[in-house]
Amino acid sequence: MKCFKRCYISLCIPLTLLTATSEASFALYKQHRTHHITSSSSPRRHANTVHQNSLPSRGTRSTSDPEYEGGCNGNAFALGRERRRSRLHNELAKLGIDPNELETQPESFGTAAIRTFNSFLLPKSPGALAVAESPTRAKVVANSISFLLREHKADQERWIQNVDKNRARDDGVSGAAERITSSQLHVKHPITLILDNVRSAHNVGNILRLAEASQVDSVRLCGMTPRPPHPKVLKTAMGAAELVSLGDSEASLSTLQTVLELKSEGVTIIGVETTENSTTLWDANIPAIDDSPVAYIFGNELIGVDVDVLRECDCIISLPTYGIKNSLNIANCVSVVIWDTLRRWHSKS
Repeated sequence: MKCFKRCYISLCIPLTLLTATSEASFALYKQHRTHHITSSSSPRRHANTVHQNSLPSRGTRSTSDPEYEGGCNGNAFALGRERRRSRLHNELAKLGIDPNELETQPESFGTAAIRTFNSFLLPKSPGALAVAESPTRAKVVANSISFLLREHKADQERWIQNVDKNRARDDGVSGAAERITSSQLHVKHPITLILDNVRSAHNVGNILRLAEASQVDSVRLCGMTPRPPHPKVLKTAMGAAELVSLGDSEASLSTLQTVLELKSEGVTIIGVETTENSTTLWDANIPAIDDSPVAYIFGNELIGVDVDVLRECDCIISLPTYGIKNSLNIANCVSVVIWDTLRRWHSKS
């Protein structure tokens, strides 16, 4: 019995101490929390109220902004940009690379080489800035850019070879047309898709996939629109990019040049854009398949089709929307326009 009491007491004492300690700790935490909220909440609200209009906007917090005041000694990111550019230009010149051409040629836009170039000029953190300012960093970055340019060139050559193979195959199929029934032939529909400075490579890849599935005549990638063999374009195209014609010249002409060229060939130009003069797709008068080839223009995701280009259009159509949003993703819009045109043509034939 004495042993049992001794054990009971030995168990109760620690539990009592633990409970007391927990209660004391909680009381201390509660007191500290109350004091913290009381002493800090009011000044914070006052500070936010007073200085809310003077806080920098989100747009000014980029390290590429000369007025950037955060992170590392004020505007050190912008102040050292031209010095880093000069160092990198010198190292690239030693490797036989024209840095001015790298910065200005449309073929470089969106490539890994130009992204590496810009990351060196405009580092995004104090740590990255410290690395960029090291004496040997410009040489390392120049060598990396040289490798990325060679890799990009090799990708382009492989791309051209694959396109040539597919064209040779198509020519072989055309030559054997008399031995193949009409249901087995992939007949091109007289539709040209014109992408006016479309920003997203994923959208472009998606549209190329749609173009192959619907067998349109060609897709014209104008201005800054990403082109194969851009990896994101090829990824979303899922093998269709090599099967779609990008026009005779395969060149990144401006949208206006492309439109004028097609108009001279008798192609009906139709802009797809929401304007005061737009006709809904359901009410639009689309030329019959035997009357005239058709070219549809789809614009940038943010600003749409360029105004100068719209002036050259034979008509402007828009997709009717019934919700708060008055636009669709460009790839979705392309698919609706293509298949509505094919539905019209095939229902009449």
